[in-house]
Amino acid sequence: MPWSNQTGGGQNNGSNGGGDDGGPWGQPPRGPQRPGGGQQPPDLEEILKRGQDRLRRVIPGGGGGGGGGVAKFGAAGIGLIIVAAAGLYAFSSAYQVDADELAVETVFGVPRDDVNEAGLHFAWWPFERADKVNIGVRQVDIGSTGRGGSRQGLMLSGDQNIVDVTFSVQYSVANPKDFLFRVNDPSGMVEEVAESAMREIVGRRPAQDIFRDDRQGITQEVRDIAQTMLDNYGTGIGIRALNIEDVAPPPKVADAFDEVQRAEQNEDQFQEEANRYSNKALGGARGEAAQIREDAAGYKNRIVQEAQGEAQRFLSVYEQYVKAPVVTRKRLFLETMEGVLKDSSKVIMESGANGTGVVPYLPLPEINKRNTGSN
Repeated sequence: MPWSNQTGGGQNNGSNGGGDDGGPWGQPPRGPQRPGGGQQPPDLEEILKRGQDRLRRVIPGGGGGGGGGVAKFGAAGIGLIIVAAAGLYAFSSAYQVDADELAVETVFGVPRDDVNEAGLHFAWWPFERADKVNIGVRQVDIGSTGRGGSRQGLMLSGDQNIVDVTFSVQYSVANPKDFLFRVNDPSGMVEEVAESAMREIVGRRPAQDIFRDDRQGITQEVRDIAQTMLDNYGTGIGIRALNIEDVAPPPKVADAFDEVQRAEQNEDQFQEEANRYSNKALGGARGEAAQIREDAAGYKNRIVQEAQGEAQRFLSVYEQYVKAPVVTRKRLFLETMEGVLKDSSKVIMESGANGTGVVPYLPLPEINKRNTGSN
């Protein structure tokens, strides 16, 4: 309300009904009256004095009397304000880094080389600022329908076939400084690089490799190429894993491709059966050949041993012949005749003084048979 209106909004607040109206501090102004019956504006010094009196009553101990209390309270208040401001500044400068985060501080926008790990740290605002990044594993899925509804997974293989490859890339932050200040869209960067690497490798290989023959080798090559490209760009991104989720032909040629796959499976089955038969026949032939070789080796050994025995026997006989030729010749003759005539049915008696020449014919074979039967 204006200083000229001290009526408290036009209401009579006096208890005696005498028209005493309250001013801003609950008391009617006591200033000099204007000529003609009007009131003058209140004295500012008197208002300040009243305010000091109220302040002294608020301060513990009554302010010590006079203006010294106000002065002491002003110095203490300034100190409290300074301490509060310092605490507020320190509180605003402190920041917490979680266990799965790293922080990089910048001084006037220039990042520092060191990285702050989990814990409480300070960045003195407004000169310094801390940028935090999550170091957990992130995943990007690539294939089938990509950005803008495009057939992102359709790729041309080395043998001029079209395949639809769906794969995923798991990556994490390897260098927080590069990741924060050199990459605008990390997920988009990983997606573009991985797709480019996959198209390069698939374009070098036949479709059968990506379908089943060498999927693991293709995965490793794509990962190596993608990581090399990310390192060359200085993205601070490390690829943890790359997995091929699915490989399929385009929908329009899926039936024809299935027929080709079934034919290839039948071919593999027939080849397996032929290999089993070949291995069985080859094993039998090898067994027979081994047996024949063993028989031949045994026969050879037997013949050699017999020949060596005959030679040894001949040498022993020759040694005896050299010592007594007549006796040896006679012995050889008798042994030879014994061997020749042992199965003969005739008996020749030596002629001489007591001999009669040829013995008269007797049924010697019958006698031999009887003797053999009686025995």
